[in-house]
Amino acid sequence: MFESHYCPAVQLPFGPDGRRHRQLVIKSGTAQQVKAHTKGMLMDKLQIPDECVLLVIDIQEKLLAVMHDKEKVLGNAVKLVKFANIIGMPVLLTEQEKLGPTVDAIRVELPTAVAITKIEFDACKRAELVENLQRLSRNTIILTGIESHICVTQTALHLLAEGHRVHAVSDAVSSRAPEDLQVALDRMRQAGAVISSTEMIIYELLEKAGTDEFREVLKLVK
Repeated sequence: MFESHYCPAVQLPFGPDGRRHRQLVIKSGTAQQVKAHTKGMLMDKLQIPDECVLLVIDIQEKLLAVMHDKEKVLGNAVKLVKFANIIGMPVLLTEQEKLGPTVDAIRVELPTAVAITKIEFDACKRAELVENLQRLSRNTIILTGIESHICVTQTALHLLAEGHRVHAVSDAVSSRAPEDLQVALDRMRQAGAVISSTEMIIYELLEKAGTDEFREVLKLVK
């Protein structure tokens, strides 16, 4: 049985206005748990496009068919892939064995991509994925895929443990049951992942209007 220790309030640093941003209070837990919560709060900053990779997890025919809000999730995943192509952001694909290929709507946008096949739920246990991330040398991983409470969460937790920054796109991940989706988002957030939405991350990485990229993106979001 784990021993529970009382931890005092953890005070976050002063902001530019001289006031403390907010206070984290954990009445029970280890010092390591407090540190993890604090780290997650401090990690949320605007993303830089050149630091990001889009990871598409297991959006496959047999699995997608039974997902909650499958049309919305697929539509947003396709938007993210198209956006990645517009700004030149690398995209990596995984596929769980025996669940069919990645759906055509995504495949057609990534004609040269080779999916990383796996039997593990945690995609980071595949050497090919780790090697690709090392080769790309980008530290922020944007996640879209299914199922959110299994493969997406396990992959996110592993990435966070390895020091990556993780953005889980809330409207581009799903599970069979909406309750599992919510639990997954909560757990990833608690572990230090940033929870965003499709348009939020698109406009964050786009940075400004008036460019050719902006005009291309407008076709996606309108």
